Amino acid sequence: MNNYLSKMNVFILLTCLSFFSCSNGDEPSEGNGSNAPTNLVASAVVVGTDQAHPNGDGSGVVNFSISANNATSYKVLLGNGETKEVTNGNFSYTYLIPGTHTYTIYVSAYNGTEFVSTSLTLTVYVATSLAWSDEFSTNGAPNSAKWTYEVNGDGGGNNEQQYYTDRPENSIVENGILKIFTKKESYKGKNYTSARLVTKGKFSTKYGKIEFRAKMPVGVGTWPALWMLGDNIDTTPWPACGEIDIMEHLGRLPNTIHSALHYPGHSGGNPDIKTVKIENAQSEFHIYTAEWTAESIIFSVDNVPFFTFKNSASVPYNHKFFIIINCAIGGNFGGPIDPNFTSSTFEIDYVRVYN
Repeated sequence: MNNYLSKMNVFILLTCLSFFSCSNGDEPSEGNGSNAPTNLVASAVVVGTDQAHPNGDGSGVVNFSISANNATSYKVLLGNGETKEVTNGNFSYTYLIPGTHTYTIYVSAYNGTEFVSTSLTLTVYVATSLAWSDEFSTNGAPNSAKWTYEVNGDGGGNNEQQYYTDRPENSIVENGILKIFTKKESYKGKNYTSARLVTKGKFSTKYGKIEFRAKMPVGVGTWPALWMLGDNIDTTPWPACGEIDIMEHLGRLPNTIHSALHYPGHSGGNPDIKTVKIENAQSEFHIYTAEWTAESIIFSVDNVPFFTFKNSASVPYNHKFFIIINCAIGGNFGGPIDPNFTSSTFEIDYVRVYN
């Protein structure tokens, strides 16, 4: 058995021989000059590996051990878009993407501008733990134990044109789908109505995987969003509380998905933002995800990452946030509204939060 377990351990060990090259000024160079590290050795052990669990126990934790002669620091590309730069080659890292995934990891040992490199691959299994969800399985009004309506016509601080209501004419659950109806109608001084649902005071989370499956509305001027605000917004006003926009879509830019973060110095018209083009956003359901840790927030569409934000203590993304679903119309970001617009439907299949 001991012999078997030694074979089953996911323990990848590579020794890298130095390569000769010339250094040019301060540019990093891979080589074996007088200062270059030598005998680079990198290993990785997936925690919980045994006969029954060849890719780990589901925690996603991997213990790394890296050493080299004459090395002062190490740079590790972890194969998931993240990078670790360390002076101590012994560290643990937690992979978060659920399921079984194989990663190619690149390791470099540095001494000044001289370095040597190697690579290794490992397969990691990550189990999921569902912390909260709404599958919208009961017809009628959204579950009041999970959601609160925000009812107002204040324009959201963005000159939006809708009045948010709690009427079934603007939101209802039907056949497993939450539907938000944006309509052209005269209502309490506004010419459009819609709905905005929040989990504030009922559910919030610090870190985790937040996932929506949704289909976008049709109509120039529509502005659906799946997003989060800091739980402390009442005492720490926006943008200091932080905002995480997991998905925004503009009817004037069909099939372009926006993910953004608003915080002091990067808010309003100047957020940290990236976009990705997809197909059939308004006719098919897609999965919109944020994977949020103390190290990063990774945004994905249909499980394909397109934006990685580096988290740190200097930004407000290390406390609890609540969830928001809404469809605005017009405003600073939504833009001009098609004069022929009459109504549209924003459909959400589920919301899931994993620890």
